[in-house]
Amino acid sequence: MSTPTSPTAPAAAPAIASIRPWSLASEYDRHRSIVDQLLARVRTAYLAKVVAVSQDGTIDGSGTLDVQPLVGQLDGAGNVIAHGVIHDIPYLRLAGGANAVILDPQSGDIGLVAVCDRDSSSARANRAPSAPGSLRKYDMSDSVYVLTVLSGVPQQYVAFSPDGIDIVSPSRIRLAAPSIVLQADSEIGLTAGTQVVNAAPAIELDGAISQGEGPNGGEALMAGPLTVQQDVTAAGTSVHGHAHRDPQGGITSPPI
Repeated sequence: MSTPTSPTAPAAAPAIASIRPWSLASEYDRHRSIVDQLLARVRTAYLAKVVAVSQDGTIDGSGTLDVQPLVGQLDGAGNVIAHGVIHDIPYLRLAGGANAVILDPQSGDIGLVAVCDRDSSSARANRAPSAPGSLRKYDMSDSVYVLTVLSGVPQQYVAFSPDGIDIVSPSRIRLAAPSIVLQADSEIGLTAGTQVVNAAPAIELDGAISQGEGPNGGEALMAGPLTVQQDVTAAGTSVHGHAHRDPQGGITSPPI
């Protein structure tokens, strides 16, 4: 009696079900079919669409979001079954110690989601080494949103290009620190118009202005006219309150 052999699988067999007509033809194929079914339950990473985010740009620690996996499942007949929404998974915020880049995902983003190999619910709640929350492994409940990979044209961005670095915002850019230093080898341009080389009259300076000596000193040149609401003191002399001596040895009145 001849030993049964496994039939040759078609070159382009449709991936509809884990059990094929040839899957039970031999002991090896039966074991392989079981292994394939078990491996199909191990989730590693997947693409998902952000459905909702718990916070948007707040300085407090990163929050959670809800995602829907994009690639659906197949039943034995090849019908596509859409995944449900996975709720309250953490997302990556680029941070180190007290430093962070706050760039929270937005609803509609499509990103890469990684799956932890053990139940991470206890570790997430305690933020410390913890026992697994359950015996589940490679489960989508332990997902972490890593980053957005399929996005549209940004309206607010930091761009690194061969020509330099651009920081663009449609609303405002705010810098806040006890000390801010701007240093350039050639020039620094400030404008409220569309071109840096054309300084517009809408530039406002709020606060005291001081020019140092030595490497921080130098001449100041303005095309004018210059309007000052209060007095101007030059070399210790008030422009508005100074007086002159007349030829007869008297003193003139201050400027009117």
